[in-house]
Amino acid sequence: MAKLGTLFLVPNTLGDDARNEQLPWVLPAETITQTAKLKYWIVEDAKTARALLKAIDSVSPLNCTIQEMQMVEWRGAARNAKYGDAVKPADLLKPLLAGNDMGLMSEAGVPGVADPGAELVLAAHKLGAQVKPLVGPSSILLGLMASGLNGQRFAFQGYLPHDTHDRSARLKQLEVESRKLEQTQVWIETPYRNTAMLMACLQALAPQTLLCIGVDLTLKSEMISTLSIAEWRKRFPNEAACGPLQNRPTVFLLLA
Repeated sequence: MAKLGTLFLVPNTLGDDARNEQLPWVLPAETITQTAKLKYWIVEDAKTARALLKAIDSVSPLNCTIQEMQMVEWRGAARNAKYGDAVKPADLLKPLLAGNDMGLMSEAGVPGVADPGAELVLAAHKLGAQVKPLVGPSSILLGLMASGLNGQRFAFQGYLPHDTHDRSARLKQLEVESRKLEQTQVWIETPYRNTAMLMACLQALAPQTLLCIGVDLTLKSEMISTLSIAEWRKRFPNEAACGPLQNRPTVFLLLA
């Protein structure tokens, strides 16, 4: 049997602005060098992937042009099917069977974490291919590192419900679990819902509960603060005051 290729999990920057300037901060030299060698790609968004590869080319010349690369998009089985694409994860990994290395890239951060790429990673394992994660930024871990909250016991909750009542109930449930388990709860939100999420936290959570908000992590506009809910209420007394948080990539963490 021919030797299988390796699936490289390639990190992306956390923000769109000035990727060339971000690279030295967020991607090690070896990650950049390996990324520049790859021709076969599975990406969450081709436009975003090409933007990162263009930035990498300015640091470490690509082995082939972006136009010569074979790049397909994958947004998860359920979402792909919604748009009429019934392709299976294993079908996208056929270059591995021919002995070619492949890159898997998320739209932001690291593949497989809060990202549909996990389905492809599992498919690669089932094929018997080597999976190689490359070092890069994760807003979830960066937020936890900088929060001052419990880094020994934590749980990532993905996205919370959008419905106002369900979101409030879920926040209260996470607070109870955090207090019982002494566990930091971590979640993310679609940027345009940041204001609604923060106001929900201020209304649903106890005054003494600690909340960390990490905004624009790794970017020049980065802001990370951990305060009690009582202190956050003073800083953001109403929805209008939350404007600076709106439409900016944000990670939320709480410890009751």
